[in-house]
Amino acid sequence: MSRHPTDFAGLPAAPPLEEPDTEWHRLNPRVMIADPLNEIASVLGVLVLILVVRGRFELELWETAVALGISGVLVGYAMVRWLTTRYRVTAKHVELHSGWLVKKHRQVARDRLRTVDLTASVPHRLVGLAVVRLGTGRQDSGTEDELTLNAITKEQAESLRLTLLRRETPPRQEETPEAAEPCQGDGPGTVLSTMDPKWLRFAPLTLFGVIAVGTLLGGAAAIARQIKVDLFHIGPVQAVVDWFTTMPLLTTVPVVVAAGLVISTLAGIAVYVILYWNYQLTREEHGSLLVRYGLLEVRSVSIEQKRMRGAKIEEPLLLRSGKGAKCSAVATGLGTGEGSGMLLPQAPRAEAHRVAAEALQLTESPTTAPLTRHPRAALARRLFRATVPPLVLAAVLGGLRISLSFPDWPWIAALCLLPLSLLLGIDRYRNLGHAHTQDYLVSRSGSLIRQTVALHRHGIIGWKITRSIFQRRVGLVTLHATTGAGTGRAETEPGAYSVEDIGEADALRLAETALPGLLTPFLERVPR
Repeated sequence: MSRHPTDFAGLPAAPPLEEPDTEWHRLNPRVMIADPLNEIASVLGVLVLILVVRGRFELELWETAVALGISGVLVGYAMVRWLTTRYRVTAKHVELHSGWLVKKHRQVARDRLRTVDLTASVPHRLVGLAVVRLGTGRQDSGTEDELTLNAITKEQAESLRLTLLRRETPPRQEETPEAAEPCQGDGPGTVLSTMDPKWLRFAPLTLFGVIAVGTLLGGAAAIARQIKVDLFHIGPVQAVVDWFTTMPLLTTVPVVVAAGLVISTLAGIAVYVILYWNYQLTREEHGSLLVRYGLLEVRSVSIEQKRMRGAKIEEPLLLRSGKGAKCSAVATGLGTGEGSGMLLPQAPRAEAHRVAAEALQLTESPTTAPLTRHPRAALARRLFRATVPPLVLAAVLGGLRISLSFPDWPWIAALCLLPLSLLLGIDRYRNLGHAHTQDYLVSRSGSLIRQTVALHRHGIIGWKITRSIFQRRVGLVTLHATTGAGTGRAETEPGAYSVEDIGEADALRLAETALPGLLTPFLERVPR
C-alpha cells in the first residue's frame, strides 16, 4: 500500500515548549485570515445552491453590500478574538484567557488530559495553521474542562501534542531550544496502515452517498420553498419529469433505480475521499497511536497505548456483504466525538483484524477467535422479536381493510416483510457468540450492524447481570462487562459491553474466567 503524506506528517522535530509560567502567548495572527475564510466557506455552498435554484448567478447591489458587510464583521470578530485570547502551558496546567465583553479563564490540569487532537481545514492549511483540541475524556461534551486553541502554527501544534501526551515538564526559560535534548517520540514512528485506493470499492457499501444526495436534494427543496421557486418548472428538471411521465412504467423504474445507484455510488466515493483520504495509522516512538486522515480537513488523533482496553470491529450489513469492516479503539478518555476512536475506516475485513492486532500489540487479533454459540433459546427469542412486528402490522392493516375499506396492498406488503424478518432473526442468532482468549473477553452481536468487541480483562471494572421476565423463563441472562473505556452499546447498557442471551451457568463461568474472584462474594453455591 502506498503512503500519502498529510499536512501534519513529516514535520521537523519541534523543540520542547519553553517554560511559559512568566509569559502568555497569543494565537497566530494568521487566524484573522483563516477564521473569516472558514465562515465564508461554510455558507458558500448554500449561496451557490441558491443561485442555481434561482437560475442566475449575478448578485444585486444590495446583496453585494450585505455580503461585504458580513465579511467585514467576520474579519472584525476574528481580530477581536485574536487580541483578547491568550494561552500558556505550565508544568501542571494548560490555561486559556478569552473574551472581551465577557472574559473567561479556563484551566485544565495536564495530568487530566486524555486527548490532544489536531485539525486543519482548507483555510487553515492555506495559511499554515492548525486547531488543537485538548480533552479530558468526559462524556458531557462542551464542558469547561475542554480547551480549543484556534489556531497556532502546525509546528507549534505538533510540539504541543508531543509534549502534553508525554506528560513532560517543559524546560526552564534559560534553556534554549538548541540546548534541550530531543525527547523520545520525536521520530517518525512505525507506520501500521496507510490508505489504499482499492478501499474505494467499499464506499458504495456505506450510506455516505444516500445521505449526501438526500441532504443536497432536501436543501435545494427547502431553499426553493423559501425563495418561492418551483423546481419542476426549471428547464432540465422539467425535461426529466416530462420524459418520465411519457414513458411506460416498465422503462422508468429500471432507469430510476440505475440512476439512483450511479449517483449514490459516485457521491459515496466522493464523501469517502473527502473524509478519509491520506489516512495513516502510526505507532509513535513513545508508544502512542496516531491516526491522521482527511482530504479537505486534515485531522490528527492520538491514542495513548496505556489507555487502550481493546478493539472493536464493526461490519454493517452492506459492508459485510462485500467482506469489509472498520476498526476502532476501546480506550479510556476518548469521549464521544465523531471518529474519536477510529483506527481504520471502511476497508477489507482482513485489514481491520490486522489493525486491531497491531493496535493491541498482538500477533493475532482476539476478534478472530472462534466463538461459543449461545443456547437455542436465544434463537427463539430473536425469531419471536423479528416476526411479531410485521404480523401485528399486517393484522392492524387487515382490520382497517375490513372496517374502513382500506386497500388490500398495505397488509399484503406487511406480510411480505415476514420472510425478511425471519432471515434477519436467524442472522442475528448466527452472529451471536462469545469467547475468552489471550486475556480478552470477546463478544459479538448484531445483524444490521455486527459488532465484535475484544475487551482486555484488566479493562473490566465490574459485572452486571440482567434478566428480563422472558429471559428468566428460558434460562438466559445478559452479562454486561462494565468499563471506563468507550460507550458500549447504547441500546443495552451505556458504558458497558454486553454478552447477550447467554446461559446462566455460562455467564458465571465466563465472568469467573475473565476476572477471577470478582463475583465470588456475591455467589451462593447450591448443594447438589
